[in-house]
Amino acid sequence: MNDDHPRMLEVLKAEHRDLDERIRLLLSEPTGDQLEIARLKRRKLQLKDQIQLLVDSSIPDIIA
Repeated sequence: MNDDHPRMLEVLKAEHRDLDERIRLLLSEPTGDQLEIARLKRRKLQLKDQIQLLVDSSIPDIIA
């Protein structure tokens, strides 16, 4: 596994958590900006995909 993967994984997870909190705050406001919420959700999904790619790349392929 690449030495940068654990650090990168933590950075991505932290950003994912931050986006989750920002989305939660915007949704709790009665005048929450729906366009901004949609952008944040899209970015959050992109981060989730990147996180999963890093996790998958750290697991070796096993040929059965």
